[in-house]
Amino acid sequence: MSGDVRFTVTRTLTKDQQARRERLIDAARDLAREGGYPVVTMHDVADRAGVARATVYRYFATKDHLLTEVAATWAHRITGDIDALAVGDTPVERLTALLERIVEVAAQERTLTSAIIQAVTSDDSSVDDARTVLFLFVRDRLSAAIGEPLPARDEVEVVLGHILLAALVSLASLRRPTEEITDMVRTSGRLVLAGALADAAPA
Repeated sequence: MSGDVRFTVTRTLTKDQQARRERLIDAARDLAREGGYPVVTMHDVADRAGVARATVYRYFATKDHLLTEVAATWAHRITGDIDALAVGDTPVERLTALLERIVEVAAQERTLTSAIIQAVTSDDSSVDDARTVLFLFVRDRLSAAIGEPLPARDEVEVVLGHILLAALVSLASLRRPTEEITDMVRTSGRLVLAGALADAAPA
């Protein structure tokens, strides 16, 4: 064996187990918010959550796996009410409102954002499944914001997802100004949708 440890929690969790798992995610989020990626350790997460240190490994294979689940809860929280967030009469208006909202929240929590970006982009194989679920969720939220039928929708969602990831990296890791990143996602969203519609228009 290579020594690579990877597992995914596929069993149905009891109510107590689910609560314990959520406490671990909350503890990791709080630590990441306070001190960023370096201060999040599996031992400290377990201690903060009030569980035995071995317990954390029953739910999360590695620190990056855990922080990717933190990223998922973060994404659900800030995009949960898509109808309220993605305001506007056109797909462009709704999409850019959502992208701007994500950037706004990320800018308010740069330390946390930097930590989860580092985990989500890790080459740790234990992150793979959780990252896929997260990216599919983000694509679904982008699709819901666009709302209307769109040519080449899958391709558009993938491109927008990469733009959003690049925006968050620039914001949290490269420390670019919030206004610059907001302008970038607004312009990118508008251009991507305009390009998709133009490609579909009859010659």
